[in-house]
Amino acid sequence: MFFMAIVLLLLPIKALSDLCVFFADQPENQYYSFSPQVGSGQGRSYAITGNGRITGVRVWEARNNYIYGLQIRYGYTWTNVTGYSYGEVQEILLFEDEAIVQISGKYSHYVQSLVFITNLGRSLYAGRPQGHTFNMFPTNEKAELRFISGRLHGAITAIGAHWAVVSDLPGTTRKLV
Repeated sequence: MFFMAIVLLLLPIKALSDLCVFFADQPENQYYSFSPQVGSGQGRSYAITGNGRITGVRVWEARNNYIYGLQIRYGYTWTNVTGYSYGEVQEILLFEDEAIVQISGKYSHYVQSLVFITNLGRSLYAGRPQGHTFNMFPTNEKAELRFISGRLHGAITAIGAHWAVVSDLPGTTRKLV
């Protein structure tokens, strides 16, 4: 009787364990990670998202100083500019099978500089490298940048990165156009 009570108690634990393993094996759960926001975090929040894979990034810098605006291209479609399209624009368009795998930079009150680095070793540099250093990357080597979020107050005051495995969807090839 005692043995049967133990077995009956362990069955729900085994079922829960199997369920956790099932969900952990799902690519959307296994490969998602978040790099927390850096910066002063003042102002209103933003999130730059889209459908498919990221195929390009634009960054506006103010006179080789801080970051004024951000824009991301998903497939062939550019998002709205977050912040302002003021100052000098820096742009990178990704090749087929290229992905953003790291974001680095410097911040003080504003995000002072950004560096987007791809899995092919190419980079986009913008801003002035002064302030506190940050480095963002996915926790799994198969993941890539999916979207960014943060805060802005005139210019970008905070940035965070969301990483995941992105399914190849029709119309989202990575050829340079």
